[in-house]
Amino acid sequence: MSRFPAIALALLCASLGACTQTSREPMTVEAVPRPQVYTLDSGDRLRIIVFGQDSLSNIYTVDASGKIAMPLVGTIPARGLTTQQLAKAIERKLAAGYVREPSVSVDVEAYRPFFILGEVRNPGQYPFVAGMTVQTAAAIAGGFTPRAVESEALVTRQAPGKAVTGPLPATYPIKPGDTIVIKERWF
Repeated sequence: MSRFPAIALALLCASLGACTQTSREPMTVEAVPRPQVYTLDSGDRLRIIVFGQDSLSNIYTVDASGKIAMPLVGTIPARGLTTQQLAKAIERKLAAGYVREPSVSVDVEAYRPFFILGEVRNPGQYPFVAGMTVQTAAAIAGGFTPRAVESEALVTRQAPGKAVTGPLPATYPIKPGDTIVIKERWF
């Protein structure tokens, strides 16, 4: 009988030893997830500052066609660009005969709204808040109804050239412009 506990103890120590071993391989750049860069789209409100040109510095909204309209240069495509790319595009337009050596800064003042439908108390359009999840979006919309599926939702997100829809857990991060559908549960 004394042999069984000794074997069990030896197996336990061996398995714990295997669990505590760590990999000695260095982490590669490919293993580190890259942060996704925010791209502009309709509904984003931008603070554009043209240094030394107070009359051009203002708040601009990306319109339904994905463009902003500025004095002197007219409309500039913004959809799909980062804030840095838009700043460079504005600088190029201003440098083409309007301002000598322009320096432009673009910041997002207010992100485009998100939409929530289905089994929430107040479905509709709401301003985006950084760090939002499906759960916090439902809370902003007045909370779940008694018949709501609270563990997941259908989320539609714009991808390059198309809209992608799929079920996501309630803790999943939401992005500006997402459409969330809280499903009804069946008893």
